[in-house]
Amino acid sequence: MNTTILKISGLSVSFGGILALDNLDLDIKQKEIAAVIGPNGAGKTTFFNCLTGLYAPSAGEILFYPGRDAEAVSLKGMKPHQITEKGVARTFQNIRLFPGMTTLENVMIGRHCRSRASILGALFRNAATRREEQEIIDTSYTILERVGLAGYVNELAGNLPYGAQRRLEMARALAAEPLLLLLDEPAAGMNPQETLNIMELIGEIAADGLTILLIEHDMKLVMSLCQRIFVIDYGRKIAQGSPGEIRSNPDVIKAYLGA
Repeated sequence: MNTTILKISGLSVSFGGILALDNLDLDIKQKEIAAVIGPNGAGKTTFFNCLTGLYAPSAGEILFYPGRDAEAVSLKGMKPHQITEKGVARTFQNIRLFPGMTTLENVMIGRHCRSRASILGALFRNAATRREEQEIIDTSYTILERVGLAGYVNELAGNLPYGAQRRLEMARALAAEPLLLLLDEPAAGMNPQETLNIMELIGEIAADGLTILLIEHDMKLVMSLCQRIFVIDYGRKIAQGSPGEIRSNPDVIKAYLGA
């Protein structure tokens, strides 16, 4: 029985002859929390950008398994919206909300890939379209409750506190009903209490059965949450294992602290 949800083989990306990712191999298991860590410039966000169709790999394969016994789907060459439809959603290192729209509207946008209304339905507002619109509103509100933002429903996203904006990005990604959630530095810029809150939220979401792959520099968060950790440096994987194995790995220590 296959328990892999994502399998990366020989993934390479080059920019002007410079290898940002170099023959990267890794696999993510269903329902686990895993992390990709490494020094600044190691290629972590480039890796996420390849997974989500923002960058085209120079070589290698990205296989996604949308169900326990489902056939593999190649994500290589797909556009970002197609990858989202397959079941992969993400947040960004730099917050990318729509600041002039309400909190609820930002989450509703995340439901777009799951909507079925036709152009004619949207124009003439038939009964099916109205029902779907209400479903989108109800589901979006439920997700805001889930991430602790129900009190900000009608607040403009740009007016939210920083930690709340981070949660809203996560809510918008959850609105797409992903099977695999990619979190790019979810605790970046947060104070200790906000970091603790986001750790608890990630743990709760994972407990619901969602697979999570994150990039993070906060090692306390990584070591506390993740079952497996992948370490990359200069675009290459230099280690993988449990938090205990990674903590004592000499190659990891060298990459972070120098020879």
